[in-house]
Amino acid sequence: MARPTNLDGLTHFLAVAEAGSFTAAAVRLGVSPSAMSQAVRALERRLGTALFNRSTRSVALTEAGARYLQLLNPVMAELAAAQEEVGEAAVRPRGNLRIGAQRAAHMMVVQPILAEFLAAYPDINVEVVIEYGLANVVLDGFDAGIRFGDVVEKDMVGIDVGPLLSAHVLASPTYLAQRGLPEHPRALVHHDCIGYRHMPSGVVERWEFVNGDERLNLSVSGRLIFNDSAALVQAALDGLGVTYMINGYVDPFIEQGRLVRMLADWSPPISSFRLYYPDRRRMPQKLRVFVDFLKRTRSRVPAKTEAVLR
Repeated sequence: MARPTNLDGLTHFLAVAEAGSFTAAAVRLGVSPSAMSQAVRALERRLGTALFNRSTRSVALTEAGARYLQLLNPVMAELAAAQEEVGEAAVRPRGNLRIGAQRAAHMMVVQPILAEFLAAYPDINVEVVIEYGLANVVLDGFDAGIRFGDVVEKDMVGIDVGPLLSAHVLASPTYLAQRGLPEHPRALVHHDCIGYRHMPSGVVERWEFVNGDERLNLSVSGRLIFNDSAALVQAALDGLGVTYMINGYVDPFIEQGRLVRMLADWSPPISSFRLYYPDRRRMPQKLRVFVDFLKRTRSRVPAKTEAVLR
């Protein structure tokens, strides 16, 4: 197997790329700015290309530098995992745990257990990056991702996490007093339905209904569309229409009588949140204990949250 003969400058390159500054990177590594610059320039000479565009005020990755960083991220993750496996972290988990999650996944899966997890593992730092799409955990430098649904890439391991989910059709008492209560999903054609546009696909969500053997998948219409659940629910609270949401964020409003749930017999269960991570032999200990923690706490994670869901 071919082995690299010179890894000099890699740490310097990664530090500058993360800090966006040679000076800040030098401080972080405890070297002089000139030594930092020389190490990166030596690396650039070996690679035969510039990795940074430099000016008196800013430093930015070149196209080649951005690609090099993207290729290095999974390699560095593997190196970190190897160090954790043979080092003290294998006994006492430590390090930076980086999770890419949809907003709903963070609020309903991670946030309810975060305080307890941090208290249980004081040497683990957690970074949660809120994203709308399906994160590429390897190329984007994440330890794991969490999203809706059960679709996981074949080179990933996936597990169900968080509370059980179901769809809720909701409107305010004021709206229903004016427009009446729909007794069948098809009656929604006569109502102002508030749409949700998924990002980044741009697709407006269709409303799914199931009752026994009967299944409906409706493209509803209305004068309002949002790409944020907090805004969508607020419009329903303001009496502007009917909304379609998962349980969780809306539960307090139902209990307070500010929203009324309709067509409950038609509301289908929804796929659980899915945590996914690379299928590799060396699983970082920090991720292993996080996954085990989510498994242990799943049955007692509350479905309610007072945070934004999407």
